[in-house]
Amino acid sequence: MAAKEKVDAAKLEEYLERIHYSERYSDDEYEYRHVILPKPLFKLIPKQFFNPDDTGTLRLLSEAEWRGIGITQSLGWEHYEVHTPEPHVLLFRRPKDFDEQLKRQELQQMMNGKTSQKMGRKK
Repeated sequence: MAAKEKVDAAKLEEYLERIHYSERYSDDEYEYRHVILPKPLFKLIPKQFFNPDDTGTLRLLSEAEWRGIGITQSLGWEHYEVHTPEPHVLLFRRPKDFDEQLKRQELQQMMNGKTSQKMGRKK
């Protein structure tokens, strides 16, 4: 790795470590959090992630896209809104009972797998 690439990688790692994740807050339907990107990291985001209207704001990003720029959080979060006055602040939400839904889904899959195994043995 060239010296410049090492410096760039070190800077990127520093920016990623400086991403701020708010505490979760909620209403009756969703839990929310906001993620604040360091401004130098925000400037490195690919142009195709921005709105084409030249406002300098991000469009709503898919999970693969926001994970691709270094945001790490548990499953179920969606980027649902942009904050125009502070475009480096990304707003996320997920259903309030997401963790319970996920646990029920995993339990159901596990039960379906055991049922399939039992049915396979009867043959």
